[in-house]
Amino acid sequence: MISSAPAYAPNVGVIDAARAALGASMTDAVDLVGEVTLTVARDELVAVMTTLRDELHYQQLMEIAGVDYPERELRFEVVYHLLSLTKNHRIRVKVLTDDTLAVPSVTGLWPVAGWLEREVFDMYGVLFSGNSDLRRILTDYGFRGHPQRKDFPLTGYVELRYSEEAKRVVYEPVKLAQDFRTFDFLSPWEGAEYALPGDEKAAVPEAKGAPTPLKADEIKKADAVVAAPPSSTPKTTDTPAQTGAGTSAEKAAKPRATKGTAVPPPETAKPKRVRKPKGEA
Repeated sequence: MISSAPAYAPNVGVIDAARAALGASMTDAVDLVGEVTLTVARDELVAVMTTLRDELHYQQLMEIAGVDYPERELRFEVVYHLLSLTKNHRIRVKVLTDDTLAVPSVTGLWPVAGWLEREVFDMYGVLFSGNSDLRRILTDYGFRGHPQRKDFPLTGYVELRYSEEAKRVVYEPVKLAQDFRTFDFLSPWEGAEYALPGDEKAAVPEAKGAPTPLKADEIKKADAVVAAPPSSTPKTTDTPAQTGAGTSAEKAAKPRATKGTAVPPPETAKPKRVRKPKGEA
């Protein structure tokens, strides 16, 4: 697909062009990981933004964000993200402030900045001079503190909830209900008698083809030939009674007469007839 604008505009010459246009209002500029960031004087913010929009063609304000550095004297940074639709390029502009020095509002240049500045005020407590509607926008009415500050307590003694009886948001001391939690410190390996989830599977025989925990050499098939176990008493004598040595086959085949029974006579072989050749009388 052919585009009328380049997919990515390089940063070559962007800082030089900004320095020439902004002069002393720009106190610092960096080009890091492909992004240009300009630091400008707080009091000159509106003039700087006007120049960037009208002369350098960054027409659109995309976002206003806040950053908190508690160890700094001016602990807050207010960061503006600008987009040039004609050059397909983005830059960031930031100013430094604290919780008492107000930042000039840019709602006169971009009306969308009204809600964005309210969000920064709500989350960080940064003041904006010239914003006619600087109210909280994300937290509730009567909320105390600014949640995105790094020193904002993550745990406290007061919780916020909506009361159906009072039909409003109320603040109450934190109560951690333990009614539905049971604590059992007996280890299953020490003879616990209760049933754990999954124990019921052990009482049901597994179906054919189910996986088995045994190894391949431990599995015995039903039609496998079972070898006789070795004798526990070793062989020490080789008598004829045990081995059968020294007994002829006829003697072994001769039937023995038992008392009260007649022994049948042995069968005698009949003589073969000699066939005379043909022609003799």
